Amino acid sequence: MDVKGRAYVEVNERIRGFRTLFPNGFIHTEIIQMEDGVVTMKAEVGFYGIDGEQILATGFAQEKESSSYINKTSYIENCETSAVGRALGMLGIGIDTSVASAEEVQNAITNQEALKGLIESIKKVISPDRWPQMFKAYGVKGFDDLTVSQARDILKRSSK
Repeated sequence: MDVKGRAYVEVNERIRGFRTLFPNGFIHTEIIQMEDGVVTMKAEVGFYGIDGEQILATGFAQEKESSSYINKTSYIENCETSAVGRALGMLGIGIDTSVASAEEVQNAITNQEALKGLIESIKKVISPDRWPQMFKAYGVKGFDDLTVSQARDILKRSSK
């Protein structure tokens, strides 16, 4: 899949490649932490050998429920897919140009674009003389350090 001029391999293609190389392989996923709308997952890929499970690679991912429209209903599933894609990438499957999967890159671009729009809205509703106080309240140095959820919170608070 082409994302901004670079080729990335989608996770489903990485899984297909893994199943071809390791017909007796496994993909295990586990929620490491889930609180306040943020989930962290771990994926392990490997095969069943004579001595039991042989783990070949591990991948981690984190998703925020509020970070995108899709994540509002599917952030756990998106996180699992990303963790699996990263584990397979660490194994060397589908990394012609990047360990990141097409889905991860597209998600990052979507979040960057959302953040850009939120920051522009903040600049319209909060006067520049209040920005230092706002940055201090959120523990950041400037607009570039804000997360999507922080920017949304600032806008929500500014409308009250």
